[in-house]
Formats: sequence, structure tokens, C-alpha cells
Amino acid sequence: MNVRPMHTKRLAATLCAAGLMLAAGAVHAADAIGRAAIQSQYDQDVAKCKSGNTNQDRTTCMREAGAARDEANRQNLKEGSTDQHQQNMVDRCNRLPAGSRQDCLTQMTSPTNVRGSVQGGGVLRETVIQVPAGTVPPATTAPAPGMAPAPSMAPAPATGTMNAPMRQ
Repeated sequence: MNVRPMHTKRLAATLCAAGLMLAAGAVHAADAIGRAAIQSQYDQDVAKCKSGNTNQDRTTCMREAGAARDEANRQNLKEGSTDQHQQNMVDRCNRLPAGSRQDCLTQMTSPTNVRGSVQGGGVLRETVIQVPAGTVPPATTAPAPGMAPAPSMAPAPATGTMNAPMRQ
């Protein structure tokens, strides 16, 4: 009578072992597919570098392609979520002086005009922020220390003197 339950236990153990082996094989296959996709992306990046269709010199482009492949193999390259992008934006603006933070956030969240592209060298965001009159200090016209004043900034002659040519 005890033969039958023992046989069932062995069968169950064998099936579990087979299942684990299949699962390990599936994980290995998925890992191989992931690495093949990473290598394929690297090959595409290298082809772009060699064709010159990037905004980088060839050496930099190849170095960046290799670095991206290495980080992808370490699983450090991830598509950011909208929440992550928003948090990055806030973090960038928080690094600015207190008086500039709100303007930065306004510019990043509601730009009135966006031009350019990353491929073209950068994105230009133009936002018009109205500032009430009298809150902006007047521009200074004094030259920087160590620099001679521009001809239009020459000091005014003292009162009571004449502007006669100098004789040598």
C-alpha cells in the first residue's frame, strides 16, 4: 500500500524538477533574446556613426554607442515615465536661485514656442513672462573692472572746463 504514495511523490518531484528546468531554459532564452536586441541596437548605432548621420564626431559616436550597449546589458537603460520626466524637470529648476525657479517651471511646463530638436543640437523654448514695471533694476552701464570705458561711456568733462584740443 505504501508503494503507490511513494511513486506519486517521486512523480511529483520529477515533474517539479522538469518544470524548473523548463523555466530556467525559458529565462535563459529570454535573456538571449534581450541580448540579441541590445546587440542589434548597437549595430544600428554603429552604422549611424559610420554613415556620419549623427551630430557627433565618429569617435564620440562610437564611444556613446558602446556605453549605451554596456548600460543596456547592465539593465540601466530604462524608458522614463511621465512622472519621472516631471520630477527631473522640477529637480533641474530647483537648482536655480530662488528668484528664477518659478520662471523655470513656467517655461518648462507651458512654453509658448518650441523650436529645434535634439538632432539639430538642442531645443529652444521661448516663453514670454510679463514682469511688472519697476520690479526690474535698470541695466548698469559701468564697464567691467579692469576694462577701459567705451568711447560713448567716457566721463563727462567737469563743469567750467572747455573742450579745447590738447597740444603736445
